[in-house]
Amino acid sequence: MKIILDHSYEDLISIDNLLLAWQEFLKGKRKKKDVQEFQFNLMDNILSLHEDLKNNIYRHGNYYAFKINDPKPRDIYKATVRDRLLHHAVYRILYPFFEKTFIADSFSCRNNKGTHKAINRFRSFAYKASKNNTKTCWVLKCDIKKFFASINNEKLNEILSQRINDKSVLSVLKEVISSFDLKNNKTGLPLGNLTSQLFANVYMNEFDQFVKHKLKIRYYIRYADDFVILSGDRKKLEKLINAIANYLQLHLKLKFNSNKVFIKTLNSGVDFLGWINFFDHRVLRTSTKKRMFKRLKFNSKAETINSYIGLIGHGNASKIKKDVLNMIATKKE
Repeated sequence: MKIILDHSYEDLISIDNLLLAWQEFLKGKRKKKDVQEFQFNLMDNILSLHEDLKNNIYRHGNYYAFKINDPKPRDIYKATVRDRLLHHAVYRILYPFFEKTFIADSFSCRNNKGTHKAINRFRSFAYKASKNNTKTCWVLKCDIKKFFASINNEKLNEILSQRINDKSVLSVLKEVISSFDLKNNKTGLPLGNLTSQLFANVYMNEFDQFVKHKLKIRYYIRYADDFVILSGDRKKLEKLINAIANYLQLHLKLKFNSNKVFIKTLNSGVDFLGWINFFDHRVLRTSTKKRMFKRLKFNSKAETINSYIGLIGHGNASKIKKDVLNMIATKKE
């Protein structure tokens, strides 16, 4: 029996929840012009949002679009401060609830998870699947084509309705979800919304449950739309491809990125989450290394340096660490 959200619409739209959401939203954004303008009349703006939500007349605003390279070009969509405040209010109520429904081995956009824990879990599974490196370990790696842009709005609303009974909560979630229907084809979540991260995990949790409980796959790890399955049996992995592709297509209306689906041995190195992973070590992907040095060339702030030192500390990258420190020392001369 599925557990149901016990928070009401009144909890979500309460002044207290909106004020707490504002404090969380404000972190790192105090100097932004649009944030300062909203804060200048903070209580009036919060009360106005609360009243619109209370009277069921809230409408999500438009997005400001811009591009980033991280590392490939991505379209980012930025909502207004008012809408982003609501996103945080929604997240505060929904995330703790849905977190309890997720499997242990999904690692994207979750508290106390992340890429480092995902690749450590990969290494742990590698030991088990290879019987401590006494037999060949095969890895099926898959990637979903245009993941965020392909999430079906109607299916997402259906999934949410299975866990949420309050019609008003569902109505405001539907308003947020439908706010990004750029091509009027009822698909897509915007990269940039806090709610998109949560909704993506809620959506893919359906797949996670299928893999773990229907296919009964033991060594499975997912990070956003990137997932791997480890096994000592290559033929078993080959058979899984069709079963997985059919489920994604029929139940979630998603497709594989055919250029990024492969099966290879762990000993040959598996590219996963920025690292080339082997049985007993990992090395930084060349493109990741190049991107890191490019960024450090223009940004040598202490927090940036520490972030990259922390990153390369998770693999066999002593030479890269030395190169980073030499680069910083040269820039200071």
